[in-house]
Amino acid sequence: MTYDLLIIGGGINGTAIAREAALLGLTVMLVERDDLASHTSSASTKLIHGGLRYLEYYEFKLVAEALRERERLVKAAPHIIHPMQFVLPHDGLRPWWMLRAGLVLYDMLGGRMSLPRSRGLRRGDVAMRAPLKSTRRGFVYSDAWVDDSRLTLLNALDAAANGAEIATGTALVSARREGALWQASLSDGQQVAARALVNAAGPWVAQMLGRLGVNARSGVRLIKGSHIVVPRLFDGDHAYILQQPDRRIVFAIPYERDFTEIGTTDVPVDAPEDARIDHDEIAYLCAAVNRHFTRQTAPADVVSSWSGVRPLYDDGASEARQVTRDYVLELDTLGPALLSVFGGKITTARHLAEEALGKLARPLGFAARPVTRSRPFPGGDIGDFAAFLADVRARWPFLGAARSERMARAYGTMLHEMLRSIDSAEALGRDFGAGFTEVEARWMQTREWARSPEDALMRRSKIGLKLTEAERAAFATWWAA
Repeated sequence: MTYDLLIIGGGINGTAIAREAALLGLTVMLVERDDLASHTSSASTKLIHGGLRYLEYYEFKLVAEALRERERLVKAAPHIIHPMQFVLPHDGLRPWWMLRAGLVLYDMLGGRMSLPRSRGLRRGDVAMRAPLKSTRRGFVYSDAWVDDSRLTLLNALDAAANGAEIATGTALVSARREGALWQASLSDGQQVAARALVNAAGPWVAQMLGRLGVNARSGVRLIKGSHIVVPRLFDGDHAYILQQPDRRIVFAIPYERDFTEIGTTDVPVDAPEDARIDHDEIAYLCAAVNRHFTRQTAPADVVSSWSGVRPLYDDGASEARQVTRDYVLELDTLGPALLSVFGGKITTARHLAEEALGKLARPLGFAARPVTRSRPFPGGDIGDFAAFLADVRARWPFLGAARSERMARAYGTMLHEMLRSIDSAEALGRDFGAGFTEVEARWMQTREWARSPEDALMRRSKIGLKLTEAERAAFATWWAA
């Protein structure tokens, strides 16, 4: 079969481009050698944000674009994205006036927005002050939290619903230009042709160009970012952005109710395969929160961790923390088109996809136009989340408080299809622990391309954090059977 677009890479950028292209009526095939979001796109800090710290490096365009996208995404996926307040303690590392001016600029760049604007930390903010060693002064501002791997998945689901073919566990073996087409060989034995190729291989973007025999004008810089998860360090739904002596910042964010996520690091690496947290990073992150919080943590407290290699566009910055988080799209039209994606971030993936299709419009001969700016993601047509959750609990009271909220957030209105014939707890099937049942696992297998227990327990959900070793083993046995 001949496709308009063959996309290499099932991360956030690849799936966002597939969604945009399918909605524009192009025939699309996306191939991912592993699982959707199996690498960098499930290893982010899990924020939809403008990037407050990018202002220090004069990335005004990137911040403004990201803040506009934040507003769109909060409305388009209110089930997996929700606003969050961030406390920024003032510890003297940067002048008070500089932080205040930065937050005012952050609000201004955001334009008209639904999230609360920044303010000073007040005496009445007892819950926000309580965890801190020093509570003299500080600020509060807004951004949003996201389930990054599910956002990637929802892009793929919407693409597939509009005709795109999503092939996970399928690698591009080789591709060559022949006349007006790319001729590609896939690891499942398929031979496919495409009018254009999109290289969205993330950390492997440069390696993929080498395999295609194409010299890139742009470079990529591989930066490892690691996070740890520890038992909850503070109460409340707010998060903290903590300044460090090396002028970096570290986030402390509520995670899956019972935990705190801490990250990230910025460590240059040589290869994508270096995405493993090391002892120095764990020690650094523990020390980062211990400087600020009364409740201390240690490496022995870490219950989970993740590391992702970010393929940042190489702008020549001297330090990893200074490398731009903006993206570059490189179009090669020496034959059938090849578009390569360098850099990018979760927040700006939709905008990146829109720009990518704009670049491909001329060589492919179609009219590009915005098609996703106000489009809800699958399950996102819920309106107010609190009202939707109340309806879920009224329809399926046997789910219970914790499970109903978790499932409402994960699936949104897709729950109506998943639970259409379910009228009791017993009808949900086997309970594998922590309220994760057979009906949900089968949904992941048949609707969400889950091919392994890890796909289900750690990317389609984070329920694996709450299962015992024995429960995880039992689930793996069920899955294999």
